[in-house]
Amino acid sequence: MLIALIARDKDGALQTRLDNRAAHLAYIEETGVVAQAGPLLDGDAMIGSLVILDVENLSAAQAWADNDPYAKAGLFKSVELIPWKKVIG
Repeated sequence: MLIALIARDKDGALQTRLDNRAAHLAYIEETGVVAQAGPLLDGDAMIGSLVILDVENLSAAQAWADNDPYAKAGLFKSVELIPWKKVIG
């Protein structure tokens, strides 16, 4: 099941993002469930994340999101998990 995780950073939290980026990328690598991912941008500034998870169910997506180092560091002001259907690409 593909799930789109759309997270918006708290205002002024760029340093939190930068401080936890290596751990976040390592988590992506070690869990092996991320199909695509990247930061949301405002110009050149990173303001959130879009992660496409390939997981068994919505509960697995929530568990992944809860254990993301960015989430544990308190980076996000909001996180949405939405079932997603790949059509192109």
